[in-house]
Amino acid sequence: MVLRGRPRSFDRGIALQKAMEVFWSKGYEGAQLVDLTTAMGINPPSFYAAFGSKQDAFCEAVDLYIETVGAKSMQALNDAKTAHAGLRAMLEHAVDVALSTASGGCLLVLGVVNTVQNEEAWNYLRNARINTLHLIRARLERGVAQSDLPVHTDVKALALHFLGVTQAISFQARDGASRAALEHLISPAMAALPELPG
Repeated sequence: MVLRGRPRSFDRGIALQKAMEVFWSKGYEGAQLVDLTTAMGINPPSFYAAFGSKQDAFCEAVDLYIETVGAKSMQALNDAKTAHAGLRAMLEHAVDVALSTASGGCLLVLGVVNTVQNEEAWNYLRNARINTLHLIRARLERGVAQSDLPVHTDVKALALHFLGVTQAISFQARDGASRAALEHLISPAMAALPELPG
């Protein structure tokens, strides 16, 4: 069988990594096609042939972010011996992630701001954030089951609390907050966890 068409002259995986970095830095609206193609080192026809559309590239970039950057926070959350330790480690990783780019912040939080013109992209991020919320809640529930946390722990409210703290870290990092300032958010956040009786 004869293959038709010119072979791709670039590594799609590397190109997607570059796209993720552009979207992370500029957001969906701010990332123009020229920004993406320049970062990838390809021309617009190659971009569309490889990714289909800017929105499709964005969704793939979000998935890559979750699988790589975001996975570290969730792994830290779940691998710790106790819920307390896991939640603290998650927040510490959130600070690391928020400060790991020059622009600051988290792609899942800051990737899309305009919900009218880019509703599909916004919903994609919203669903990713909801999944993170479920993962936090599941870890809290495991903490209750393993007697790390009291049986009366309001895991639903606490999951929202800790997700909100990660989002605050992201926004404040984007506004230029220092590592020390962001790390000072962790102890007050942890104080929301109820203590075991006795």
